[in-house]
Amino acid sequence: MNNFLNKLERRFGKYAIPNLSKYIIFGYVIGYGLTLMDRLAGSSAKGLITFISLDPYMILHGQIWRLITWIIVPPSSLGIFTIIMLLLYYSLGTSLERTWGTFRFNVYIFGGMLFTVIGAFILFACYNLAGYTDIYSAELLGSFIALYFSTYYINLSIFLAFAAEYPDMQLMLYFIIPIKIKWLAILDVVLVLYDFFTGTWEIKVVVIASLLNFAIFYLSTRNYKRVSPKEIRRRQTFKNEVRRQNSITKHKCAICGRTEKDGDNLEFRFCSKCNGNYEYCQDHLFTHDHVK
Repeated sequence: MNNFLNKLERRFGKYAIPNLSKYIIFGYVIGYGLTLMDRLAGSSAKGLITFISLDPYMILHGQIWRLITWIIVPPSSLGIFTIIMLLLYYSLGTSLERTWGTFRFNVYIFGGMLFTVIGAFILFACYNLAGYTDIYSAELLGSFIALYFSTYYINLSIFLAFAAEYPDMQLMLYFIIPIKIKWLAILDVVLVLYDFFTGTWEIKVVVIASLLNFAIFYLSTRNYKRVSPKEIRRRQTFKNEVRRQNSITKHKCAICGRTEKDGDNLEFRFCSKCNGNYEYCQDHLFTHDHVK
């Protein structure tokens, strides 16, 4: 995977968008502005957001701008907590871009967006194959799908990728409680799995499509050599050899047989008057019979 990305970067790296997180946040600002205009217009007018959402039916009928404009659809209502989260995602995204490089960060974000678009069309095709168009109009099904697809899980993939890169970094939860980011990531994964297994088929498709980029990133960056049978056997052999070396004593008294393992303060010396390499502990160095 890394070699493939390196080849792509050499060829297309000059087209990468620097500081992509800034443009994503700016897009959300436009999206919240359109949402506010919809509220001011009242319920009688058709919302502006409906003209930019990810609606497969409308895209197939010529409204191809939706392939891009759905990105600025806000993932949640605007509030103080949403503003804090957007600032956090901007900070995490900027840090990831510095860690990976502009091109790879672009590939990660746009990959998540591409998978999301593909997921929307797959879901629309499944509706048609399942015969839902015999009950509901295809236009209604397309607008129904648009309600499910946003950048919520793409933003979550930024958080998960950052946690995978810096698992021990601490965040101040509610600005008070210090907690390592890996525990927050694990909590998010548990909640996503809960949504996946308890949610509708629409939720399942959205989760898979939006987080597929993180799954590919995580699996492609793991060092699988460490868990290969050959590597496990090599590490076990090394540990056994170290254990064997540690069990061999360096000093042994020729009289009592004590070694350095029998006491931390034991001292050993070779006797210069003995014929041969005879070593004695401190208790027998001067009291033994010399070997002639």
